Amino acid sequence: MNGNVALRPKPAAPPGPAEQRPHRPGPMIRLMRHPELGALAAVIVIGAFFSVSTVRFASPGGVANWTDVASTIGIVSVAVALLMIAGEFDLSAGVMVGSAGLLVGILSTRLGVNLWVAVAAALGFAAAIGWLNGFVVVRTGLPSFIVTLATFFTLQGVNLGVTKLITDNVRVDGLRTVAGYEQVHAVFGGTFSTWDFRVSVLWWIVITVVAALLLKRTRAGNWIFAVGGDPAAARMMAVPVNRVKIGLFMATSMTAALVGIMVAARLGSVTATQGVGNEFMYIVCAVVGGTLLSGGYGSPVGASLGAVIVGMAFIGIQFSGWNTDWRFLFLGVILLLAVLVNNLVRRAVR
Repeated sequence: MNGNVALRPKPAAPPGPAEQRPHRPGPMIRLMRHPELGALAAVIVIGAFFSVSTVRFASPGGVANWTDVASTIGIVSVAVALLMIAGEFDLSAGVMVGSAGLLVGILSTRLGVNLWVAVAAALGFAAAIGWLNGFVVVRTGLPSFIVTLATFFTLQGVNLGVTKLITDNVRVDGLRTVAGYEQVHAVFGGTFSTWDFRVSVLWWIVITVVAALLLKRTRAGNWIFAVGGDPAAARMMAVPVNRVKIGLFMATSMTAALVGIMVAARLGSVTATQGVGNEFMYIVCAVVGGTLLSGGYGSPVGASLGAVIVGMAFIGIQFSGWNTDWRFLFLGVILLLAVLVNNLVRRAVR
């Protein structure tokens, strides 16, 4: 036999059980992957601070006060967060609050339309405006910031001009005398429990839960993330990018209209400037809740927690006896800190 026999390497041993298992991140990393983590920490800190600062803050009546503020902001903030995750903005959401309320008031008090029909008309009007915003954005490629800013000024002009033309004022009154007001008030503007929590809190909770389930548990939620992350890649994977964006614009306008209806049902009147300026508050809540301005990442629960922070700040500062003008400085600091914390968390997770 030839002594120069080639030695064959031994086959590698099959991987053991420990080598076959993929690496799983620890519980801390899994926790840090939640966008709303920073907002939750801020809620705990701010809640503890104002609870120490004033006894009224943590009382049932105090909680009813700041959840009232948080609910009307949070309802729209949830929809705005979904839209931002898809990579778009809506600066007309604030003025839509006033537009919907005015439409309900004018139709019912001046034209004699049934109040429930007026409510349905306001929601339909909001859906149409949302569809128009989305259609223009996806068809023209213009930034949604510009398109919805144009809608903001248009609606603001219509609110002021039409209201003055019809009522010789910038206010519509008399909803309390319209037939059906008690039922509409109970559904949209009433209270519950002995501490007078607003019905809007229930609407807020339901909308937040539905939005969270939609985003995390459905194919539509995957589409929203895909559209915001990379629209071109999403189209290649047969994601209906245009329909997703238009649907989210419609949802944002309709939630703003819902809040406008709530304000009208609660007060029995609406002013033409109602809601103006809140469009930035909705974006602040979404960003504080972990939603990226660039899209593709965020949480409707985080947006609701951002609204809780706003409600706590507004009512906590008032209960503490401070000058309420400081609340905007407080929100500015919270916004900056929340963005910094969210960025640090994402970098640590990566």
